[in-house]
Amino acid sequence: MNEQKDWMITLLLCLFVGVMGVHRFYVGKIGSGVAQLLTFGGCGIWSLIDLVMIITGSFKDSEGRDLLRK
Repeated sequence: MNEQKDWMITLLLCLFVGVMGVHRFYVGKIGSGVAQLLTFGGCGIWSLIDLVMIITGSFKDSEGRDLLRK
């Protein structure tokens, strides 16, 4: 069983390397992480949407769990 992924780490990864999809790899969403990597985060738009979702708490990990806020 995998642990819940940390909200702050996901947020920082999205902020600084979001266009490479690193935050999606971190939460276990490998397929969409590769897609973001190949499209530079959907030209930045996809990464921006992810950033808003992370901030508002609607971004989930690959198993559908909320990110852990400490």
